[in-house]
Amino acid sequence: MTQAPATIFLVDDDESVLRGLGRLLRASGHATKPFSSPSEFLAQLSGDTPGCAVLDLRMPGLNGLELQQAMESRGCHLPVIFISGHGDVPASVRAMKAGAVDFLLKPFDEQQLLGAISQALLKDAAARAGRAETAALQARHAVLTSREREVCALVAQGLTNKEVAHRLGTAEKTIKVHRARVIQKLEVDSVAELVRFVDRLGLG
Repeated sequence: MTQAPATIFLVDDDESVLRGLGRLLRASGHATKPFSSPSEFLAQLSGDTPGCAVLDLRMPGLNGLELQQAMESRGCHLPVIFISGHGDVPASVRAMKAGAVDFLLKPFDEQQLLGAISQALLKDAAARAGRAETAALQARHAVLTSREREVCALVAQGLTNKEVAHRLGTAEKTIKVHRARVIQKLEVDSVAELVRFVDRLGLG
C-alpha cells in the first residue's frame, strides 16, 4: 500500500502566522494543513497521516504542551515542533523532555524552521517504519499455537530441546517438531534470529 504524502500540520491562533508559515512551507514543496485552534486540530486529528505538527506554545484553551499531551493520549505520534514569541526556558525544557523535535522563538530563521521540519519528517518516517515492522512481527507471532509460543519463549532463553522438553513435561522429539514449526512460522533462520525476534516484541 502506498503511503500518503507527508503533511505539515500548523496550529496557531494568529492567522497571519498561519498564512506566513503556509506560504513558506508550500514554497519549499511541503503540503500543509492550518488550524487556528487546538480544538479544531484535535477534531480532525488522524494518526494515519504522515508528517509533523508545528504548534504555537501559547494559545487560548489548550496550550502547545497540553495539545502535545492530548495528541499522545489519542495515539497520534506525530513529531512536534514548538514555536513561541516568548523566551520561556522552563516551557522549552518541558517540551524537549516530552519529545519535541525543536523549540523555535519567533521571529525565527526560515532555514532553521525548514531544517527542523526535515528532521521531524525523518523522525516520523523512521517511527512509522518501526511500527510497521513490529506489526508484521506480531502478525507472524500470532499464528503460533499456545504450545509453540511456550517453546519459542524457552528456546529464546537459551534452553536446549532436552531442557525445554523437561520443563514442559513432554518428549524431546515433540519439542523438535514444535521448534521447527516455530522457526518456519516466524520466518527466522536461526536461534539467534529467534532471540532478536522475541526481543523486538519485548517478549524476552
